[in-house]
Amino acid sequence: MTVVVILIIALAIILLAAVASAVKIVRPYQRGLVERLGKYKDTKTPGLQLIVPFIETMQLIDMREQVVDVPPQEVITADNVVVSVDAVVYYEATDPQRLVYNVADFFTAITKLAQTNLRNLIGDLELDRALTSRDTINTQLREVLDDATDKWGVRVVRVEIQRIDPPPEVVSAMHAQMRAERDRRATVTEAQGYREAAIARADGEKQSAVLAAEGRKESAILDAQGDAQAIELRAKAEKLRLQFVGEGEGDAAKARLIGIKEANADKNVLTVEYLAALERIGDGRATKLVIPTEFSGLLGTVSAITEAIRPDDSTDAVRPKDGLPIPDPVERVDLPPEA
Repeated sequence: MTVVVILIIALAIILLAAVASAVKIVRPYQRGLVERLGKYKDTKTPGLQLIVPFIETMQLIDMREQVVDVPPQEVITADNVVVSVDAVVYYEATDPQRLVYNVADFFTAITKLAQTNLRNLIGDLELDRALTSRDTINTQLREVLDDATDKWGVRVVRVEIQRIDPPPEVVSAMHAQMRAERDRRATVTEAQGYREAAIARADGEKQSAVLAAEGRKESAILDAQGDAQAIELRAKAEKLRLQFVGEGEGDAAKARLIGIKEANADKNVLTVEYLAALERIGDGRATKLVIPTEFSGLLGTVSAITEAIRPDDSTDAVRPKDGLPIPDPVERVDLPPEA
């Protein structure tokens, strides 16, 4: 009985082990590579999968994106500067069958491939360009690795250069160059500031001078306009004054003439008044001089008045001719009276 029980227990254990080895669970990010008696049979998708125990085996392949750290290496640039370069490579499996059967050690293979191509790319560049062209190097290296790993069932997603470390003496020289460049930029910036400040001051002075000139011009124009208006107002006032004075004098003369007329003055008085009126007309304040049409008759009247008011001088009865002396009384000759 004891032997039978032991056999039953052994068979149960073997059966449980067979069932456990036959049931496989494939996760969503995995693929199951099934081999039967050492030969590839099928690739299982995520979920519960069953295989033949002891005859078939399943290898789970991770399909998620993986990262490979490329160790630092020394690279000589085109200008003979030794730099230390390292990088990281991101990849993902696309075909688990080729990933398992086409490459024995994928991590070592992709690491060496990345180092070799990185050395070639950096070696074709000078140090300054290598330090400033990381994006270009990353793109070119990713394209090379993607083409090389395609037969391994892997797609290279991206490549990133981590560090490019020049030698210490080159770093010191670069720092000195950077300081010199900064000093130069500071000097240029300061000079440009002085230049812009000088231009701004000159522009301000120019605008100030222009504004001052315009102010003086407008002031002169306003002064001239004020003087012109003042002259015009004074001229109008003088014109009104002369007009009023003339009207007053005319009214006065008219009243005088009316008075003379009412007093029944003779012709001689009227002539004297007429001459006085002419004197007032020609006193220089009038802009026009009116000569009456009866001026010749007026002159005759004046002559008559003059003769009338001249005193009688008997000594002038006898007058010699021009240029001759007056004769003595004894020398005078009486002329016969005229018939």
